[in-house]
Amino acid sequence: MSDTNVLRPFAFVLAVPSIERSAAYFSEVLGFQVEWAEASDWRLVSRGAVRIMLGGCPNAQPPSQIGDHSYFGYMEVDDVDALYKEFALKEAILLMPPTDRPYGMREFTIATPDGHRFVVGQVIGQHKADE
Repeated sequence: MSDTNVLRPFAFVLAVPSIERSAAYFSEVLGFQVEWAEASDWRLVSRGAVRIMLGGCPNAQPPSQIGDHSYFGYMEVDDVDALYKEFALKEAILLMPPTDRPYGMREFTIATPDGHRFVVGQVIGQHKADE
């Protein structure tokens, strides 16, 4: 396979009613950096290797009305409990506390003000201090 066919890091893409409100939540509550601030209908937010494109779609069906289809991603971290505490201190919308799952992950669920949801997890027994 040639190098032109290699997939590179990606960004999640979310349709949001208000890019300003969504960008503020990701920045002020979840600790993401806001990029593309000068764009009229897009914002890119990033934290570490995670990038999320927020597209302004004020007339789209709200994600809070699409049930389980509102999940958009799974992100792994070294210390899921520490990140959960960080988000809780900022009053993030936390839907499930860190929980050990039968498939070997410890994870929590979080939502955006619009109703998009994602899961953050860590391999059980694996911690940055273990490296």
